[in-house]
Amino acid sequence: MKVLLCRPRGFCAGVERAIETVERALAKFGRPVYVRHEIVHNKVVVQDLERKGAVFVDELREVPSGAHVIFSAHGVAPAVFEEAKRLQLHAVDATCPLVTKVHAEARRFAARGCTILLIGHAEHVEVEGVVGEAPDRTIVVATPEEAETVQVPDPTKVGVVTQTTLSVDEATRVMVVLRRRFPALATPRKEDICYATTNRQMAVKRLRGKVDLWLVIGDPMSSNSNRLRELGADNGVPAHLVLGPEQIEAGWLRGVGTIGITSGASTPESSVAAVVERLRALGATEFKEVAGEPELIEFSLPLELR
Repeated sequence: MKVLLCRPRGFCAGVERAIETVERALAKFGRPVYVRHEIVHNKVVVQDLERKGAVFVDELREVPSGAHVIFSAHGVAPAVFEEAKRLQLHAVDATCPLVTKVHAEARRFAARGCTILLIGHAEHVEVEGVVGEAPDRTIVVATPEEAETVQVPDPTKVGVVTQTTLSVDEATRVMVVLRRRFPALATPRKEDICYATTNRQMAVKRLRGKVDLWLVIGDPMSSNSNRLRELGADNGVPAHLVLGPEQIEAGWLRGVGTIGITSGASTPESSVAAVVERLRALGATEFKEVAGEPELIEFSLPLELR
């Protein structure tokens, strides 16, 4: 068996910033530091930070008064900042700057009196945060079918924003419908789907027809990892989302000549290395890195930690 490893893969700049935010906060403020929800959607990362002293909570009321609490890379609604202030917590915002950009766009459209159509998945925490900027004005649209039927008070005053981790192709199909139905649709100045999501999806597309099986390494809760698995399966080959090597079944490899590997933007490279070793043990003999779009973007840490 031959294994083709996509580049780019794994951590994006926003994830690196979020993880470093927790580590710097632990170094500066001491243990424990609290984190509202998973800092990124990857259990390997979360468990590593827990060992270092981070405590993950679902609700701010679980955090002791006066403690430091970090908001995850996915962003939060303004009401969460207000709650933290009311509970006398020291909040550190690890929201990815590209998600912050979507929040700013939502506020701008709301200030103009627009209905905001948010292309995304309503259950995702990133979408919950963006909706919180203007809950009375925001409608989540997940599919082209929903785009065909969505109703707005004034079709001449509609703005659109997008979850940053969507399938580029699916978001484009939704956007085509919205542009047709709402000719005056106001759009962001720059694409909302983040560079890392786009680059990882393009890397998978470049290997279409060249692999017999896809292994996408990522957490089941990771939106961008799920989109990568769907994209691999679109070409008619088996595609599996695995968190680590222990989830790989030997039966998947029967009759397989070439395996494609990629990983979601919140997946550590250590998980990829472990999967490679598992495949080596199962008979893979050739491993090749496939070059893709270089990524040189870096984000500054939150002001409190610089």
